Amino acid sequence: MSVRVALVDSGGTNIGSVSYALERLGAASRLTADPADILAADRVILPGVGAARAAMARLDQLGLADVLREVQAPLLGVCLGMQLLFDRSAEDGGVDTLGLIHGPVDPIPAAPGVRVPHMGWNTLTDLVADPLLAGIEPGQRAYFVHSYAAPVGPSTLATTVHGTPLSAVVRSGLRWGAQFHPERSASLGARLLRNFVVEVDR
Repeated sequence: MSVRVALVDSGGTNIGSVSYALERLGAASRLTADPADILAADRVILPGVGAARAAMARLDQLGLADVLREVQAPLLGVCLGMQLLFDRSAEDGGVDTLGLIHGPVDPIPAAPGVRVPHMGWNTLTDLVADPLLAGIEPGQRAYFVHSYAAPVGPSTLATTVHGTPLSAVVRSGLRWGAQFHPERSASLGARLLRNFVVEVDR
């Protein structure tokens, strides 16, 4: 594939596995914190694992928060990277995030029988037709690891249920997010990443 994929060096521990997943699809990605590389890419992926405040501090320190707000190419946030696309996360007392998708990120509500963090395979439901989800069917399962989530709202393309319905895939314009880990979600994850590289357009 000749598509240039910029993999934002956000400090997340899943960066290597996302890069390898793309390589298996034949898509070359470049791990970068260079604003010029990010803005020149055909696709941009923001991975992330950890805490929203620390991730935003790193992006601000590297001057990348404003760069990501300027990206005109399709942008995909993965796990914490998806949460950072929203306006604000309630984590650590509240932190402003990138503001690319309207809405909050809240703690997963505790309830009897509901384990937090949410870890493991869970079913995707209520899928909305979108190029990112082409070939993915309701009932397929993806691998999640998270304690915070975006409530179901206008940007939601797919939900999952962990005590309560949560956003599993979101979109606003050319900004998409996957709360689960596509790089750990077998054929579903590979299809989503391929769709992002090949199917979505400017």
